[in-house]
Amino acid sequence: MKENTCAACDCELDSTRIAVKIGGKTVEVCCEECAEALREAEAATRTEQAVSK
Repeated sequence: MKENTCAACDCELDSTRIAVKIGGKTVEVCCEECAEALREAEAATRTEQAVSK
């Protein structure tokens, strides 16, 4: 992933980029839809890890 591309879909980032904190790291995405997708993926991962314990 390049520094100037969306962490979710690899599209080029512009001035409307959104910072999202995932797993203790901040990543940038191109739109709210990508931000929500990353948040949902992180929540699903946390839930799966909790169930596995």
